[in-house]
This record gives sequence, C-alpha cells and structure tokens, in this order.
Amino acid sequence: MSLEHQTLAGRREAEQEPPRRRLLLATNNRGKVMELRALLQELKAEILTPDAIGLTLEVVEHGRTYAENASLKALAFARASGLVALGDDSGLEVDALDGQPGVYSNRFAPIANATDADRRRYLLTLLQGTPRPWTARFRAVLAIALPAGKVLLATGSCEGEIIPEERGEHGFGYDPIFWLPALGRTMAELTLEEKNRLSHRAQAARNAIPLLREILGKG
Repeated sequence: MSLEHQTLAGRREAEQEPPRRRLLLATNNRGKVMELRALLQELKAEILTPDAIGLTLEVVEHGRTYAENASLKALAFARASGLVALGDDSGLEVDALDGQPGVYSNRFAPIANATDADRRRYLLTLLQGTPRPWTARFRAVLAIALPAGKVLLATGSCEGEIIPEERGEHGFGYDPIFWLPALGRTMAELTLEEKNRLSHRAQAARNAIPLLREILGKG
C-alpha cells in the first residue's frame, strides 16, 4: 500500500471513531476533584480540570441556592471551554442554626482568607450553649451544562450530627466534625471508597451519571 493510500485509510478510520468523551470539572478544588474523578470513573470519559486545559476562570457565587451556584459555575466553564462542564455546590445545614451555614458554608467564617479549620472552629463557637445532638446534613447539587446553555441538575444529601471535637484525617471542609451515628465515625474517618458510597456528593453523582451518559454519548 502506498503512503498516500495509508494516509487516506488512516483518515477514514479516524472519521469512523466516535469522538472521545470529555467532561470538564468546574473546579480546581483538590478534594472535590479527587472525589468526583472516583465517583465518575464508570463513565469511562476523560475527566478534565480547568488547570489541565489552561483555563483560569473565577465565578462569583451569588446564587441563593445550591442549584443556582452550581449552574453558574457549570455554565461559565462550559461556555469558556466549549466542553460539557460539571459544576458542584454543596453545603452543611445545622438544625440548631436554622439551616446555616447552607449555601454560605465556604464563606461562613468572618475571617479573611479563612481555612477549613477556621470555618469549623467558628461553627463550633456558634453552637456552644445549644443542646445536643446537633443534627445536621450535607447537601450537594451537581449541574451539568452544555456550551449552548442547557443545564441539568442532580442532587444528594447525607444526614448526621456535628460533634465538638475533630476526628479523622481524611476528607476536607467540615468532614472532621460531621458524625455518622450509624457508623460511629466522622466523615473524615472514612476512606475515600467508604465516603464515596454514602456521601451527599456520591448520591448526587449517582443521579448525574445517567444524564451524563446520555449527553456525552451524543458526542
């Protein structure tokens, strides 16, 4: 076969191959990226981060709900990249604080450049003097956005309690003080595999996978 024929044959094969499925995560948060990659591995898609494609984008989370914030992030990254993008917004709701911090979980502590540890300490300060158990739940919303503007949502939640002392070395955010009574451990004491079976983000991901299969399957 001549070089010209080989080249033509290669082109035909490339044209017949379905486009590789690519999904952009609308976050560079290392903890979320690690969890989402594990949760979405059954999609057999190329999971990308903004850093990996050289995309720098700051999205102001001015939504009043998890769905609004997740959608804002997903749409912004989908339009900027031309890829299907997955945005995440989640929060902790504590009953003794009337559902706070909720959508403001990541901006809750009145401290400049607050760390996760700062936010946990501030939350526990607010709970001092209130009767236990401090029942609470994590909620998560995943928004799947197409560059043209279509958005689909998937949700999940996980019930538990807040405890006054930190336990565990895994996870991030409020995980070290989020107690799971049925397991007798905090979220931060779970392995990633255990967490990805029961967490709020795991539930949302399970609900998102059929939607993602339909969208990514269309190329």
